[in-house]
Amino acid sequence: MSDRDRIERRIEQIIGRRQLVGLAIGMVGPEGLMFFRGHGRADTAAGRPITQETVFRVASITKTFTAMAVVQLVEEGLVELDAPANDYLRELRLVPADPGHRPATVRHLLSHSAGVGELARASGLVRPDFGESVPADEPLPTVAEFYGGRIQLRSEPGTSFTYGNHSPTVLGQLVEDVTGDALADVFRTRIFEPLGMAHSDLLRSPSVRAAMATGYEPSRRGWRAVPERDMVTAGAASVYSTTADMARYVAALLGGGANDHGRVLAPASLAEMYRPQFQPDPRLPGMGLGFFRARIDGHAVVEHQGVHPGFHSHMCLAPDDGRGVLAFTNGARDPMFWLPTEAEGLLGVAIGAREPAVRHDLTVPHGALDELEGWYRLDGPWTDLRKRVFMGAGAEVFGRDGRPWLRFLSPIPDLYRGFALWPDAATDPDLYRIDLDEAGTSQVAFTRDPSGAVTSMALELMPLRLERQPPRTNPRRWATSLLLALLTVVAGLCLAWLLRRR
Repeated sequence: MSDRDRIERRIEQIIGRRQLVGLAIGMVGPEGLMFFRGHGRADTAAGRPITQETVFRVASITKTFTAMAVVQLVEEGLVELDAPANDYLRELRLVPADPGHRPATVRHLLSHSAGVGELARASGLVRPDFGESVPADEPLPTVAEFYGGRIQLRSEPGTSFTYGNHSPTVLGQLVEDVTGDALADVFRTRIFEPLGMAHSDLLRSPSVRAAMATGYEPSRRGWRAVPERDMVTAGAASVYSTTADMARYVAALLGGGANDHGRVLAPASLAEMYRPQFQPDPRLPGMGLGFFRARIDGHAVVEHQGVHPGFHSHMCLAPDDGRGVLAFTNGARDPMFWLPTEAEGLLGVAIGAREPAVRHDLTVPHGALDELEGWYRLDGPWTDLRKRVFMGAGAEVFGRDGRPWLRFLSPIPDLYRGFALWPDAATDPDLYRIDLDEAGTSQVAFTRDPSGAVTSMALELMPLRLERQPPRTNPRRWATSLLLALLTVVAGLCLAWLLRRR
């Protein structure tokens, strides 16, 4: 069976096991779009099919464009990665959590390690898109107005990872302050036009409107069209594009910063974006500059997901293998969990890699359960919902059937029930893998102090480090049933809001 036949078969399997309104899949090489498959409708009422030219909201993939615009300024000598971001900002100030902390640099912002929290303000908990959007075509506040001219950092830059929209939004403001141009114009003249992306924009322009898919979400009565909203955090979430245009972008990402239309970055600059910039553990891929890093059967991968009400997307590429995959949907059930895994699976087929899986040929080291058992605290404020909804207070290693298991101290039942820890390397007794079902598998790395005692765990799922705590402080031991019931309700509400995010 040829590679194309295997890819087509895999796509048919995806369509067969998922509930979808519309799906677009693109396979990309340095020369551009190699294979496209459209399924379903861009608009159910009008009956428009999904094509290469259907416009989707790519949501948080926008963050990679903002990162590229910043690195272009670095190439031009206008910005330094390790200089304080405040040196370039005119409309915003980053305020340290402690006057003695190191300043937040441009590199910190690009790797989500600047200490910026996930929420700009607590009121966002009860507002659409965490308060970051307004109804379509209503006037948008400026970034400076939205933040009141300042962003309070929650931790010392460079010490922890918190994914969110605010660091990329700050970077978008930095680009505007340095260039003197609107971010939409920067994207258009410095990225879209040089790469031949004629149908992409940061704004809902007339050409975008003409070809844009309608976003849908499941409801009791079928698929419900989602009302359009515009994002204040545009540099993090607002790009509109097509599969054909995004394939030109991926071709440039595979081609050292250039495609058949033009060049936007030098190869060395792009390599720096792919290099690990923040790692909770050197054994795990960590975060690049604007790109998440991963591995598929030893092949280096860079990627980014996009989640917006009615639209979900994933872009993943193996630069050393010269292949990338794009996946977009304008309506699906729970795509936030399975779309990245399906896209990575297609990429694996294209590069001849085995899918990551737990290993059954390795045995748990003798005494490992006693050494790993205990609870590990997750740092950061409770308003960092991506962390807290899924991981609660942290994680706990416990014994079941004579082997170590990992559960998150979360009120979400599936996460609290836990996952078996499977040894993942014959030469490293502290490296394990868990099976997350539809979300794929993920590595967990434990660290020891010089005496050999386990002190922390690091996760591949998000580049986070959790510190081991004394057993007497384990929140599971003292949490009351009433508190757990309350957390269950709160988590359900938070998860509903989270699923409406980019």
